[in-house]
Amino acid sequence: MIYFVGAGPGAVDLITVRGAGLLSRAGVIIYAGSLVNPELVKKYAREDCRLYDSSRMTLGEIVSLLVDGHNREVLTVRLHSGDPALYGAVREQFEALRERNIPFEVVPGVSSLFASSAALKTEYMIPGQVQTLIISRVEGRTRVPDNASVALFLSAGMLEKGCNELISKGYPPETPAAVVYHASWPDERVIIGTLETLPGLAQGITKSALILVGDFLNDGTHAFSRLYDATFSHEYRNSSVYP
Repeated sequence: MIYFVGAGPGAVDLITVRGAGLLSRAGVIIYAGSLVNPELVKKYAREDCRLYDSSRMTLGEIVSLLVDGHNREVLTVRLHSGDPALYGAVREQFEALRERNIPFEVVPGVSSLFASSAALKTEYMIPGQVQTLIISRVEGRTRVPDNASVALFLSAGMLEKGCNELISKGYPPETPAAVVYHASWPDERVIIGTLETLPGLAQGITKSALILVGDFLNDGTHAFSRLYDATFSHEYRNSSVYP
């Protein structure tokens, strides 16, 4: 099995118990050395574990290591900073494994987003003042599109209203949408549809669920991150094609 593990924001004891356990059992760990605290690997990895720093690698090189670990039946961990879902450049790795019918799992991590609010000793949602948090980035060499993914908390009991409001604000009815009930619990349920069909598909779920909306749910072709693109230069890797 291949495991994509969120390393957390940096502190060695802010990785999840599941993530730390996988690191301690892994025979291969591929970690983002430019972002992941190296003390995590020092603390949890076995002495005989093969360690690879992906900061200087290309996507093809990373996938080759994952495939090799699978073929040798070695527990292989791909260690990403924070949580893999936020700017993790993981989707192209997922797709490469799916194409090869290689099973994998994702272990979430504590994002620096939440470590930062903890450092500030505050919370992002203040009743009567703010109930929306925007996660984005400043546009550099990688374009930032206008399209936005949406996560609605505390809204499962008003699913139809929430979907209709998003449609009224400009989201097409066919926009992919999902309800995740009791995420990570033994009775976890994942229901995928569109803004138009989801209320009918998720009847009976009224609490303890997250509503997720956006093209990230679409299984169609997506642009890959340039982080591991062989033609793209950055601080840790040079390319003569895209400096």
